[in-house]
Amino acid sequence: MSHKTVRDFVFDKIGYKPTEAQAPIHESGARIKLVAGGERSGKSTVASAEFTTRFPAGELYWLVASDYERTRAEYTYICENLDKLGWAYEATKQIDPGEILIAGGFRVVTKSARDPRKLAMEAPDGIIACEASQLTYEDFLRLRGRIAEKRGWLFMAGSFESSLGWYPEMWQRGQIPTIDEFGHCEFQSFSIPTWSNTVIFPGGRNDPEILALERSSSKEWFSERYGGVPMPPQGLVFKEFSVVYHTGQGKEYNFDPAAPVYLWVDPGYQTVYAILAVQKRGEHIYVVDEVYESGLVTSDIIKVCKQKPWWDKVIGGAIDIAGTRHQAMPAPAEVWAHEGRVVLRSQRVRIQDGIERVKTYLIVNPVTNTSLLHINVNCRGLISELGGCPSPQDGQTHVYKWRADKEGSIIGDVPEDKHNHACKALAYGLVDLVGYSQAQTKIKVKFF
Repeated sequence: MSHKTVRDFVFDKIGYKPTEAQAPIHESGARIKLVAGGERSGKSTVASAEFTTRFPAGELYWLVASDYERTRAEYTYICENLDKLGWAYEATKQIDPGEILIAGGFRVVTKSARDPRKLAMEAPDGIIACEASQLTYEDFLRLRGRIAEKRGWLFMAGSFESSLGWYPEMWQRGQIPTIDEFGHCEFQSFSIPTWSNTVIFPGGRNDPEILALERSSSKEWFSERYGGVPMPPQGLVFKEFSVVYHTGQGKEYNFDPAAPVYLWVDPGYQTVYAILAVQKRGEHIYVVDEVYESGLVTSDIIKVCKQKPWWDKVIGGAIDIAGTRHQAMPAPAEVWAHEGRVVLRSQRVRIQDGIERVKTYLIVNPVTNTSLLHINVNCRGLISELGGCPSPQDGQTHVYKWRADKEGSIIGDVPEDKHNHACKALAYGLVDLVGYSQAQTKIKVKFF
């Protein structure tokens, strides 16, 4: 019996009729599926229906979310589907953790990504990532690793909280299915707009309630929250940045106790005081950690840095040239030298030259499929400015952007001087450590 025949039989038994937007998800043979759904689009229903057609092919399955509560909908729908199939099972009332024991030797277990140790236990045959957009890229990498042993499947469903980060980026990539060397579909992404749920919105896209939501929302908000389509910020200075290509976790991205550390510094008080802890390995630059704080003076920042495991390996670094100036108090560079015993070099760096230097390290080599810049996923201040996640300061979107008019057209060749503290530290440090790129501009007079 073909999988399609089994799927149709199961769907009929549980009373599930996929909508026009839902059907392609189930028909896809992709091993990893990413579903972006609008609010009330039926994401959990789709995920549980997908599971119900696939569980007899394995033994162990996980429901994973940022916390246990977010697994509740899929957990409940799976039990309801088993009831409709007449398949015997036992399920715990609690879901923190919860377990469904299905006749025939099948198990479904809930997992919380807040406890990474629980994600290192056993190897599942399949995983449903519930409200997947709430997970971090680090969580995704763990889940991807867990299905490797059994060549399992991963089904991710979630709504865009914003158009920043790994989830919308991977959605964009999955719009063109990824095919492996054997001709099998490895990864594909889908959208389920809110209006595709015609049970709740019988008028579809032109349902009065949908039209009312559209009138009361910005274009970006409506697209993300109800259309299931990301709308990334316009005018990013570093549009070459990719969460998938440039960030990571594990030994390669972590502090190496055997190597020296450079501190790249952009001092600030009312805004942000940004410190990047950097190691150089061959031609490659690794940002292994950061300090990204506001309301602290240099002495306070040094105390924070001294508690870091890399402090004893610091051999120097670079600071904004403004950090050498006295402003009714000792210059930050002097405080670093006196209290931290760290000498930070400084020089004038033209804005465009600094940007160009960073861009050359963000370029992905098409042969090696990697860049020269690598950022630990925990460096959320730097990643947020580059356009990869919300700011760790307030959870809002704050990215380094070009100046633009009301219509969104770029004005001039100098970006807005805000939300760029870690980016500026990155530019100072790269110029100090490896020099200018060949493409540096000779005639610009604006400086960081």
